Amino acid sequence: MLMQRVATALVLLPLLLAAIIYLPTPALYGVFAAVGVLIAWEWAGLMRLTTPLSRALYAAFTGAMLAGVWMLKSMWWLPACVSLLWWLYAFVLVRGYPANFERRQPGRIAMGVIGQILILPTILALAVLHEGREGQAQSGALRLLYVFFLIFAADTGAYFAGRRFGKRKLAPLVSPGKSIEGAIGGLLLCAVWACTAGVYIFKPGDKLLAFVLVSMVVAAVSILGDLTESLFKRAAGVKDSGKLLPGHGGILDRVDSLLAAAPMMALGLYGLAL
Repeated sequence: MLMQRVATALVLLPLLLAAIIYLPTPALYGVFAAVGVLIAWEWAGLMRLTTPLSRALYAAFTGAMLAGVWMLKSMWWLPACVSLLWWLYAFVLVRGYPANFERRQPGRIAMGVIGQILILPTILALAVLHEGREGQAQSGALRLLYVFFLIFAADTGAYFAGRRFGKRKLAPLVSPGKSIEGAIGGLLLCAVWACTAGVYIFKPGDKLLAFVLVSMVVAAVSILGDLTESLFKRAAGVKDSGKLLPGHGGILDRVDSLLAAAPMMALGLYGLAL
């Protein structure tokens, strides 16, 4: 299993970095949209769409929606705001699990809508981050990489702080392995990342404190994204969202934090005019 995880990472990571660094934004959006279609296929499994045809139809619908959303890229903030509202609601879902799901689980239509709210704003936000500010397109790749490594810092800090100091469970009925101390460690490492690489990439100047706070909020929401996917997997009775990535499970298992972080980072930078 470990060798599979390492081999998959060694193949995918250079491809991801090359795409972010060398592809123009429209082409990169196409790549991410293709990934979004695969995520939709996996989400259809959590919707309990059991036949390949039904899952393929949902994935195809998502692809069509992604094409349509690109045509409305100038209004990217609208789906990002919808994403913000969803993650506020997701916090309530996680806090109330499993009692809320025992009373009533989301039906297939609701799950289908949730899948679109997860995928569409994220893919569009990634393109917006990559495009960069007007007149500073050359910094777009660094802006996008900042978000990816911000999530990595949150995960890494949480892992090591949790192992060393973790005592109080963050959400024991959703993800028993996560601790409050681990989450704090992840947020602190994200603050360090924001004060170092973030200062170099975004040059926040007198907005440094606000920028660091935005980065930490985004990191916190990324943790919520991880917890929310765990919630839906538990409700569906599955360990992994899929088997597309050998040793890692499904794509959704690897990008659950990004689904929450990308739209929030795009909104935060927009609010700070960075």
